[in-house]
Amino acid sequence: MNLPVIGLLTGLLLAIAIAIGGFGAFLGAVVLGGAGLAIGAHLSGDIDVTAVLRGRRE
Repeated sequence: MNLPVIGLLTGLLLAIAIAIGGFGAFLGAVVLGGAGLAIGAHLSGDIDVTAVLRGRRE
């Protein structure tokens, strides 16, 4: 299993543990799953999150 998939599963499991049921829990699962996916992809070198967070500098 690669790091982005592990990050995605971790984020989804955290979302389930935090809030169960309702539309808010669904949105929380989507947000935490996306964050876990982004962190896992950054750790494996697939994407560069620091370039996005740094913004544009002239």
